[in-house]
Amino acid sequence: MIKNITGNIDFIENLRGKKATFMLALSNTHTANIPGITQAGIPGMLHLTPTLDSEFVCLGEVRSLDNIAKTPKGVPTPALITRAVHLLHPYSRVELLDLGLEVSPKIAYAKIHNFDMKPSRRIDDGAGIEAMEIFQKAVAFGQNYKCQDDYIILGESVPSGTTTAKATAMALGYDVENKFSSSFKDVPDDIRTSTINDALKRIKKDDDIFNTLSSISDNMLIFNAGFILGLNNSTPIVLAGGTQMACVLLVVNSILKQMEGSIETSNLSLCTTKWVNEDKNSDIEALINMCDFKVNTYYSDFDFSLSDHPALKLYDEGEAKEGVGAGGALMYGFLNGLSKEMITAKVESFLQ
Repeated sequence: MIKNITGNIDFIENLRGKKATFMLALSNTHTANIPGITQAGIPGMLHLTPTLDSEFVCLGEVRSLDNIAKTPKGVPTPALITRAVHLLHPYSRVELLDLGLEVSPKIAYAKIHNFDMKPSRRIDDGAGIEAMEIFQKAVAFGQNYKCQDDYIILGESVPSGTTTAKATAMALGYDVENKFSSSFKDVPDDIRTSTINDALKRIKKDDDIFNTLSSISDNMLIFNAGFILGLNNSTPIVLAGGTQMACVLLVVNSILKQMEGSIETSNLSLCTTKWVNEDKNSDIEALINMCDFKVNTYYSDFDFSLSDHPALKLYDEGEAKEGVGAGGALMYGFLNGLSKEMITAKVESFLQ
């Protein structure tokens, strides 16, 4: 039920039956306010998507709005998958990373790490990020973080994050055309392309990597890259996501190049969904292989073929694909004895 994209199965098999901390990186970028660029949430309220996602994963309900976030086409958030696994075989703990939210989640008891960050601005107008400051905070967090479980599953919720990720990878010099996925089945390439092109025009040839990231990236990409480097292979970590998390690895790669450093990756992996792996409009394997280091990467072989619910069938038709750590959550479920039937039934129960 867990299949290779790159590397071998050894790393993931070693996690079978072990305890995990589920960590969710949450951030807003005003890039999501560009009309038509994303469908990761409710039109006019996209800034609430990560807030609602975290509330639902932790509590099974949302408190900052009446209903769970879903796209204009009716696709419900992948947070349903992540929550379903948590109910069937709970993560040992859930921790949230507030990396610049417009609205803080209304959760009384969950561990929320707050790093005093502001949401980033539109990349076509200059993201306005203090990239070096965020990176340093992330490295320090990784160096000082004491995982109380066997490993970390690190997911994300950042509306319009695939756009900022593609722009970031291009600004760092990677050839990533047609390699980044989208929340849409039919990617709004004209909107995304014009936004990214306007953003790239702001980059100067003599900018160093942190000046570039400050102008064109998002907080999650920079922070997660620093967190990985701060952990320094001390704790096994599974990046639970698709092409955005692949971009985190590209950021790590570029930082190491500039600093003439290296990284040991035996405790680092990525796990995404079948929907991302089979997406004809993107190529996560190619993104991973652009790194100078090797990373074991996987996808969870799960779909909604057992469901008749029309909203869930949209996933199998190419809408949504990934988010809120869904691929890593499914991996965790499969490693702990959950079946496709069990997960499907639990997700359906949320929509009754």
